[in-house]
Amino acid sequence: MTTTRVPQAERSRVMRARLLEACVELLVERGYAGTTTTLVSERAGVSRGAQLHHFPTKADLVVAAVEHVMTERGIALDEAARSLGHPGTRAVLELLADHVTSSVFTAALELWVAARTDADLLAAVAPLEAKTGRETHRVTVELLGADESVPGVRELVQATLDLMRGLALATTLGDDDRRRERILDQWAATLDQTLGRTA
Repeated sequence: MTTTRVPQAERSRVMRARLLEACVELLVERGYAGTTTTLVSERAGVSRGAQLHHFPTKADLVVAAVEHVMTERGIALDEAARSLGHPGTRAVLELLADHVTSSVFTAALELWVAARTDADLLAAVAPLEAKTGRETHRVTVELLGADESVPGVRELVQATLDLMRGLALATTLGDDDRRRERILDQWAATLDQTLGRTA
């Protein structure tokens, strides 16, 4: 009986993915302060030496982990947007609200808070957040059919995304679906009126 050897590059890719997924899980469960490289390697079933080979520091690991999952979420957002076709404003807002109300948002939130007082972490997190923000903004403009050459429209789209993040932040403290639904209803009406969309 012969055994097929998995190429080193593939083993390395799988190991890296396990580390990143374990790191995000721990960020959500324990927060940034409670996430240690030792716990991540244990959760991933990877030796400390192998983990340090891929990610020499905790900051390297957590930033890579959040970037990895945000990239996946960005792909998922694009796919969800395509599946909507030509959605009404309220459906767009629901999609965006669901996008930011996820374990990825919780993990990213832990990084933002930690980066406030950690210059090295901030230097790594800020470009990642800017890139993610640009991509989400682009999808939102496309879904809303917004014409950003019109004065104030770009700011209105950004306000929409800030509102979604605010609702997601509120969800981390307590679940209030009825409040969220009322806010989304009202904001959809505001967007329809301002952008000249039909509901």
